[in-house]
Amino acid sequence: MMSRLAITGAGGRMGKALIDAILLSDGAQLTAALEHSESSLLGVDAGELAGIGKNGVLVAGSIEEVVDQFDVLIDFSVPSATAANAAFCAAHNKKMVIGTTGLTAEQLSQVSAAAHSSAICMASNFSTGVNLCFKLAELAAQVLGDEADIEIIEAHHRHKVDAPSGTALSLGQSVATALGRDLDQVAVYGREGQTGARDPETIGFATVRGGDIVGDHTVLFAGEGERVEITHKASSRLSFARGAVRAALWLSARDSGLFDMQDVLGLK
Repeated sequence: MMSRLAITGAGGRMGKALIDAILLSDGAQLTAALEHSESSLLGVDAGELAGIGKNGVLVAGSIEEVVDQFDVLIDFSVPSATAANAAFCAAHNKKMVIGTTGLTAEQLSQVSAAAHSSAICMASNFSTGVNLCFKLAELAAQVLGDEADIEIIEAHHRHKVDAPSGTALSLGQSVATALGRDLDQVAVYGREGQTGARDPETIGFATVRGGDIVGDHTVLFAGEGERVEITHKASSRLSFARGAVRAALWLSARDSGLFDMQDVLGLK
């Protein structure tokens, strides 16, 4: 059975990658594409927008316009829109894949509430390789324990609005959980001036923004006489998009609940 998919931000970099990924995926069909209500792209053919040729799906300006045209919404937008879309999907028996990062505690609570009546897959990164790195970072932390200082370095394009990235925070959470630490208490997001000696309990984050970097992440375990680095470098958004489509297809067998990409890949 073909899954009918809708996407938000059809005119953006990720939106175009999602249109391409859906075309490449068996069992998936793009049936709705959304942009904000003031966009100049409203009414444009989504296939032409993504450079794959006409597909007959015209860009709409509100989710209400296409409510009967999709089964799963893939949302890589902004936190406020994502929270509202989650409530809408729950109220209209739609499933949802969420790749938006930077949600507040209240917005995350709204998504969790929506998952009581709708199946939602939410992840900071839908790349298969990145999700493998989450598992590898957890394993490395368990093996190295308190013998290594842990730093997380991430780099993204100049247009990214949140820092550190959601993926970097998820990597930090994987490590902190494995070590029995509270990330909110041990995270260090910047260093300047006379900071004193490094507290061995801390997990440091370093952020780089520039150019068109798609996404680089490294978890560094620095010990005495050796260091271990777990690195993932993305060269195309298509890897994220294909993972999101994979998650959307996986949701077809779920009625409700809040899942992540680790569930989809069977890594838990």
